[in-house]
Amino acid sequence: MTKSLNGTELVGYIKERQARQVRGLRQAWKLFPKLVIIKTPGASKVINTYVRLKQAYGADILIQTDIETVAEADMPTLIDRLNKDESVHGIIVQLPLDDASKTDEILELIAPEKDVDGLGSKARFDSATAIAINWLLAGYGVALENKRIAIVGNGRLVGAPLARMWTGSGFTVKVLDRSTGDMAKELRESDVIVTATGAPRLITAAMLNVGAVVVDAGTASEKGVIIGDLDESVRERDDLTVTPEKGGVGPLTVAALFDNVIAAASARQSE
Repeated sequence: MTKSLNGTELVGYIKERQARQVRGLRQAWKLFPKLVIIKTPGASKVINTYVRLKQAYGADILIQTDIETVAEADMPTLIDRLNKDESVHGIIVQLPLDDASKTDEILELIAPEKDVDGLGSKARFDSATAIAINWLLAGYGVALENKRIAIVGNGRLVGAPLARMWTGSGFTVKVLDRSTGDMAKELRESDVIVTATGAPRLITAAMLNVGAVVVDAGTASEKGVIIGDLDESVRERDDLTVTPEKGGVGPLTVAALFDNVIAAASARQSE
């Protein structure tokens, strides 16, 4: 049976620690961490579900999480107001936008000290998803030293920040994308694989090395159902260690986001 990398099993411990940290900030410093999530009116049901999950997580650890629904044209004014609001410690824009061409322009407006998703070029925080993948692998004792690592996809949310993080830590990382000639060959030579392309069922069991560790951080929606990058055949191989269809990276990404909110609030206290 495939060995599972289940983020749901780890997130409870992180949430308990975060709740203690927030209580400490509230009691010792009268500091009340606050996150604002900005989304568009055209956000899909799946995106709205993600937003509600984040709001519920925040409530569980006593972090106020407000949701602002505005069109892209109104986001600059809103972000400027939130940047100046000292009661707000974190700001995220829930992607994708209705007009994806505005993504870079809008994300760069968030103050670096409040960019808790870590997506702006000057953000003071690492990408929440990259942090989550690190936590997931560490939590299951997967060491990256001397491993052949492949990241499939070079996107803003996962691939690019994770490659920067791991390269900066001294690991050898290959980033594979549409320009990669023989992706199957590259994957069969890799010990640890993170895939985040949003291309459903892109990677099959036949493309993977014996004993590989595979993290599926890709998401696509098919008829309202979230589908990952891995084909069903991958989880049928009993020599692999793989994230489950649900509960892999996602729960830890939410936890990592709130870790950054807590860090942003703590930094405000020390100013």
